[in-house]
Amino acid sequence: MSKKLFAQRIGLISLTNFLISLSGIILLPIVTKKLPIEEYGVWVQVGVTISLLPVILNLGLPYAMVRFLAAKTDKKEIQEGFYSVAAIVLLMSITGSLLLLLFSKPLAAIFLGNRVDLVKILSLMIPIVSLNAVCLNFFRAFQHIKRYTFFTFLQTYIMLVLVACFLLSGYGIFEAVLCRLLSQIIIFLLMISLIVSNIGIKIPDFSYIKEYLSFGIPTIPGNLSFWIVESSDRYVIGYFLGLSFVGYYSPGYGLGSLIRMFVAPLGFLLPPVLSKLYDENKITEVKIYLEYSLKYFLMFVIPSAFGVSLLSKDILVSLTTPEIASHGYLITSFVAVSTVLYGAYGIVAQIIVLVKKTKITGSIWLMAGIMNLGLNMIFIPYFGIIGAAVTTLIAYIFAFTLLIYYAFKYLKFNIDFYFIMKSILASIIMSLVIIKSNPVGALNILIVIGVCAVVYFVILLLLKGLK
Repeated sequence: MSKKLFAQRIGLISLTNFLISLSGIILLPIVTKKLPIEEYGVWVQVGVTISLLPVILNLGLPYAMVRFLAAKTDKKEIQEGFYSVAAIVLLMSITGSLLLLLFSKPLAAIFLGNRVDLVKILSLMIPIVSLNAVCLNFFRAFQHIKRYTFFTFLQTYIMLVLVACFLLSGYGIFEAVLCRLLSQIIIFLLMISLIVSNIGIKIPDFSYIKEYLSFGIPTIPGNLSFWIVESSDRYVIGYFLGLSFVGYYSPGYGLGSLIRMFVAPLGFLLPPVLSKLYDENKITEVKIYLEYSLKYFLMFVIPSAFGVSLLSKDILVSLTTPEIASHGYLITSFVAVSTVLYGAYGIVAQIIVLVKKTKITGSIWLMAGIMNLGLNMIFIPYFGIIGAAVTTLIAYIFAFTLLIYYAFKYLKFNIDFYFIMKSILASIIMSLVIIKSNPVGALNILIVIGVCAVVYFVILLLLKGLK
């Protein structure tokens, strides 16, 4: 792949992720103002649960499919790879759904405010969400960027329109979660129809599944532990402080995570591109891609972290309620720094994937997850939701430090520390504009963001950070 094509695809994925992030901003004032704070907390917990179960039930197979199918051209091998993964994932997800139904009452009592009806919807949603992950990763493996971006965009906005229409019409949390299920079903039917039309249908003989599982299963502890670092704090907050505080915590956390949109394109494009280059022994090109990917990411996320931290309270007042803003605005800065580390981790971790040492990342996140969960159990009862944000940052610092140590043993690429210092300096100067202007209202905030973007890139240019 040429650098020009790589840059174009980054642009397309970046635009899609911006629109997906924008959908969250559009939906946030609707769900926070139309639902009571406790029900908004339930809405958050539903999302957290949807993100958890496929991590376990998919057995790491969708990502393994990306690693092993990226270089395949034989139609029979592609059919075998896709359908064997889909069959195993479907079997596991149905098993998980049955267990969810079996324990629906205690789970609802602990996490969802005794809403057993929502647990039943979740049990229907898990197989569809799991299969959607397989289909999306099929497009990812073969770098069908337009299809991938179209379906991720469509899925997000179908849900947004359905949920918004029902909530604005006076319906509640049950209908909102039902809309989430409906959007997943629509997207699955569209994607599977397209895939079947392209590769046909085949009953798998599972001839490659052992290799896929040996790659995918070691990623489960790491992915689960990453989920613990990323999302388990909502469960702990809900248990110790109640669902209202989950509602206070989530918007500030989401705002800090907003800058994740800058790493999503790289996380999508790098695995298949780097796998192909590495398998062809083009190590120098691999290093160049990693170096410039990290630089691209930091160029945008460093000023974004400064900006979103300083504007957090004003943005939350505009998008949610004064009650949520006053409780949750301090969360944003901790999460923003954590997100910078998360993105850098995702780029450096490509080295571990290339050398097929996924047990390393699994071990790192296992340790980080245990540490994070333990600290949350200690900090949240005493320090509230701020304690959860602090423990998240500690876990990311720990994970990133260990990753650098192990990854660079296998393949070391250049990190431009001079550029990082220039970016931080330009961000500090940019921040003075925010502090001086102190914007109030959505329009003024948008104007300040635009001015700050210009100031940042002008300063970076003067510092010769851009070449």
